[in-house]
Amino acid sequence: MSHHNEPAPAFRAPPQSCDAHFHVFGPADKYSHGGVNEKLRYEPPLAPLWDYLELANHLGMERFVFVQPSAYGRDNACMLDAMQEVGVERCRGVVDIDENAPDSLLAEMDKIGVRAVRINQSPIKPPEAGFAEQWSKRIERVDARCAELGWHVDFLNPGWLTEELLPVFAKMRCSYTVAHMGMFLAKDGPQQRGFQKMLDVLRHGDGRMWVKFTGTYRMATLPTLSDALRMARALIEVAPNRLIWGSDYPHLSFADKIGSVQLFNLLVDWAPDEATRKRILVDNPAALFGF
Repeated sequence: MSHHNEPAPAFRAPPQSCDAHFHVFGPADKYSHGGVNEKLRYEPPLAPLWDYLELANHLGMERFVFVQPSAYGRDNACMLDAMQEVGVERCRGVVDIDENAPDSLLAEMDKIGVRAVRINQSPIKPPEAGFAEQWSKRIERVDARCAELGWHVDFLNPGWLTEELLPVFAKMRCSYTVAHMGMFLAKDGPQQRGFQKMLDVLRHGDGRMWVKFTGTYRMATLPTLSDALRMARALIEVAPNRLIWGSDYPHLSFADKIGSVQLFNLLVDWAPDEATRKRILVDNPAALFGF
């Protein structure tokens, strides 16, 4: 998976730019995946740290936020090893943990740069009555654990669930990030009810919500993803200091349809203004992750 066949980026990333959402996968004989009887969402590919760092260098990224991939379940070993290799000056991490994990484990993670816990549902999970309520139990417990450490909570949910969870988010103590622009489908435009409700939280909330420009190919229409433009611009207009960007490397099932440079280049259209891009790539992630 060489990045030498990726074109040059359309603009230079400003110094200290941060890729705030990506995954690494190590050799299968070294890292186990999922739980013993967990049904895997996908088979983990091989996407080692050195390959990722080559890409990061190509994009001009100098700071990194590792995110625990769902295929590894709650075994964060691959990511924690990679974080220690990069070092806490330049990287942070988002783990998946059991909500009753021992304090000592969390303290250890904190030391090497973990700053958030991921709560993640398949982005294509169909609507299910009562699910949000059931899900909110884990959210409350994780929120309580993160509040003790000064961490935040990282969400990836389908759009319908993002919308249903907004009242739950409002009651949380921690800051929280919402991946893939909330997973509201771009084909339904920025006027769709759930997206408008999310914008309202950004407008009138208490500043705890952050939105991630990640996984655009999951919420927008391939091959050009141009329908994401109006969504991204609406977010930039409302909350330019609450947005972060991530490559979402290695793109898993979309790897043959999309390149990281193409995703990075979308920022030129979304934020033609250099100062806004610097906020999204440098200042906002520095504020959220404490670089």
